[in-house]
Amino acid sequence: MNTDTDIENLSTIRDITLAPGGHSKIDWARGYMPVLGAIRDDFIKRKPFAGKKVIVCLHLEAKTAYLALVCRDGGAQVTVAASNPLSTQDDVVAALVEEGVRAHAWYGASEEEYKRHLNLALDVRPDLIIDDGGDLVTVLHTSRRELLTGVRGGAEETTTGILRLKAMAREGSLAFPMIAVNDARSKYLFDNRYGTGQSVWDAIMRTTNLVVSGKTVCVVGYGWCGKGVALRARGLGAQVVVCEVDAIKANEALMDGYEVMPMLGAAARADFFITVTGNKNVICRDHFKVMRDGAVLANAGHFDVEIDKAALGELAISRRVARPNVEQYVLPNGHKINLLAEGRLVNLAAGDGHPVEVMDMTFALQALALDYISSHELGSGVYAVPEGIDDRVARMRLEALNYRMDVLTPEQKAYLESWQ
Repeated sequence: MNTDTDIENLSTIRDITLAPGGHSKIDWARGYMPVLGAIRDDFIKRKPFAGKKVIVCLHLEAKTAYLALVCRDGGAQVTVAASNPLSTQDDVVAALVEEGVRAHAWYGASEEEYKRHLNLALDVRPDLIIDDGGDLVTVLHTSRRELLTGVRGGAEETTTGILRLKAMAREGSLAFPMIAVNDARSKYLFDNRYGTGQSVWDAIMRTTNLVVSGKTVCVVGYGWCGKGVALRARGLGAQVVVCEVDAIKANEALMDGYEVMPMLGAAARADFFITVTGNKNVICRDHFKVMRDGAVLANAGHFDVEIDKAALGELAISRRVARPNVEQYVLPNGHKINLLAEGRLVNLAAGDGHPVEVMDMTFALQALALDYISSHELGSGVYAVPEGIDDRVARMRLEALNYRMDVLTPEQKAYLESWQ
C-alpha cells in the first residue's frame, strides 16, 4: 500500500481516514472480477502504460477502483474523477489515494465543485482517458483545448457519451480517437441489459421498500437498458408498459409481451416510471398532472434531464424529503409524486451500481481498449472495439467460469465461408 503523503496532497477528497472501508469494498469486488484479474497479470508483465498518464472519469465505486488499479499496475500514473457527483463513494476514493492513485471527487459535489474536480484531474496533462458520458472530453474540447495535442486517445463507457462523440466527429471537432466501448457485444448485451435491469430494481426497492408485484411499471425507452429494466420488472410480478418513439423498438416490446402506448396514457396508469432514453424531458408537466397518487419516478439515463424536475417543482404546492433519496412532491389535487435520487442515475446514486461480475466484462473491455489505443496510431474519430478484443473478453469469462464451447471443424468453417 502506498501512503505517500504527496499523493494525498495532490488529491481533492472528502476524508482519507475513510480508506479502510474502501479497501474492503475493493477487495470484495476484486474477488469476483477474474477477467480483469487476468488482464492485470498480463499488464504487470508488459507494463503497456509505462510513462503514461491516465485519467479515469467513471462512477467512483469499488469496481471502478479495481479498473484504476489495473491501469496503475500496467505502469500508468492514474488520476480518477467522478462522472456523477451522487455516485462517488468517499471511502473507495480514499482507498485509491492510499494506493497511490490521485483523486479529485467527493460525494454530493456541487456543479461548480464537479467541474473544478474535472479540471484538477486534467492538470496532469493526460495521455489517455476513460470517460463516461462525455463530460471529460467536452471540457478538453472547450475550456482546456491546450491539452488536446497531448491526448493520444481514450475509451467511452456509455450510450450518452458515444452520442456526444459521434456528434463531435460529424462536425469534425473531435481531436483524438475514442473507442466506443458501449457498442461492444460483450458490453451492451450484458452490462446494459442484465446489469441495468438488476441494479435499477435493486436501487428502487432498497430506496422505497415498496412491493413491485401486482403494480404497473412504465419503462420509457426500449433500448438494451430498457429491455433489461422491463425484463426484471416482469420477473418481479409487475405489469409492464413501454413508451417508445422508434417503431422497430416498439414492435420489439410488443413481441416481448409488453403493452406499448404514448407517455400520456402510461402516465395515468403506472405506479413506477423508469426513464432510459438519453433524451431530455421525456416525462414532463402534462404527465405529472395525470399521475396516480404515490407514483414513483426514477431515471436510469446518464444525465438528470429525462424527468423535467423544474416543471415538477413548479407544479407542486409542497415538497419534502420522505426518505433518504426520496423527494416527495404534493400536487394541487393532493397526489404525491416521489422522485428518487434527484432524478439522477438511480442505480448508482441510490445503489451500488451494476453487479460485480457484469462490470468485470465491461471494465476488461475498457482496459484492453486503452491498451489498443496506446499501442496503435489512429486518427481522430469514434472507433468500434476491435472484434478480437470483444471475443477475447467473452472467451476469458467462460474460461474463468470453467465453461467450454464447441469449435467448428475445418469442414464446417469452409462450408460457412463458401458461396457454393
